[in-house]
Amino acid sequence: MDNALSILCARLIAHRFIPRNDPLARRALIDEDFRRSLDHRLAEVGLVLLENPYAEYLAVALAEDMNAFVFGDGDTWLSNNMGLPRDAIALLVVLWARIILPKRERQIARSEKDQEGQSDMFGAEKPLLQGEEVSVGIPEDALYADFRHKLGGKTRMNANLGQLARLGFIERRNKVVSEGPLLDLMLDYASLAPRVIEGALGEVLKRRAANAAAE
Repeated sequence: MDNALSILCARLIAHRFIPRNDPLARRALIDEDFRRSLDHRLAEVGLVLLENPYAEYLAVALAEDMNAFVFGDGDTWLSNNMGLPRDAIALLVVLWARIILPKRERQIARSEKDQEGQSDMFGAEKPLLQGEEVSVGIPEDALYADFRHKLGGKTRMNANLGQLARLGFIERRNKVVSEGPLLDLMLDYASLAPRVIEGALGEVLKRRAANAAAE
């Protein structure tokens, strides 16, 4: 086990992410003893494993109590988001909301549909759908049309898209932006989804109320 742990940790640190169908990644997900040993090994160097059943990849990140030691305190840490400027972070959140939220809805809906009427006792253990079946890309021209006035213009957005692609958040092919290995791992769905959904809904309701009052 020790050699397998060393190999998996080295690959995660060197490559930043590995597909969840990789043999060692699968072992970490189904072998409880191996997973505990992996978590302990990573914790010894201030890291944690990032994984969720909806993502195609596994990755590592700094443990929360390591942030201040690595990035510094106060404003230095708060402004350090993998070197991304504010408009790139805003674009990242937009892409997460446009790609991951619909993807999650499709995965949950497909999973519920597959489980309807199932009689086999292992039906719930079937893996969730991944990839292009549930994760749909966004044409870059549509992004520019919708957000260029708020996110620095087309040239600036293009530069930020390039940076997000280099970091592994997105992939760009034929002028279409699609999910990258880290988009569904590095952003916390549980905390971000309610803010995006409730915030967007609140803005819609405010605009409707304002329009109604003006009529």
